[in-house]
Amino acid sequence: MKLSRSTIVAFLGVTILLATVTQARADDEKIWHVKAIHPDGKLLDVKALDKAGKIYGVKAIQNGDPHILDVKALVGDKRLPVKILISADALAPVKAIGEDGTIYSIKALTAEGQHLDVKGVRRSGNIIDIKAIGPKGEHFGVKAISPEGMVFDVKGVKMSKDRVEGKVSGVEFEAHVKALPQISHTLN
Repeated sequence: MKLSRSTIVAFLGVTILLATVTQARADDEKIWHVKAIHPDGKLLDVKALDKAGKIYGVKAIQNGDPHILDVKALVGDKRLPVKILISADALAPVKAIGEDGTIYSIKALTAEGQHLDVKGVRRSGNIIDIKAIGPKGEHFGVKAISPEGMVFDVKGVKMSKDRVEGKVSGVEFEAHVKALPQISHTLN
């Protein structure tokens, strides 16, 4: 099969355009740290843990648009979704979900080796506040911090009115976990 010169030029043009767009997307990606803030001002690492206790990173991923970031657990070469799972408990479990349906705990780790639960603690409309739960039940903010020092809130986000927001690898979840710009609250 013989291709015309114009077909070859068009094919090369599309190939170069796709390569440029792919590289631009890779260049736009930024990895933000996810931390809990202890009242003493200490930053606590937020990590995913498997059943054997192996620890994995939890990061917020910025791809171009800096207004809503995906929160993912980095397990090997996989980026696993972090979600708020369906639960009857007052505090909703925040977990990572593996491709095979494996559930990874999300914890804030103290310098002393404590593993603090990370949970959805209260809902306002479509937003669920996510906090690390201290040893005495106190709530520590969970934040995403950019390489430049910007700080976003880590929140649960509901898109539908249904209790079950969706399903990942056979696991139902209540809300997506995202990092969002901080909202200033003013009192009237």
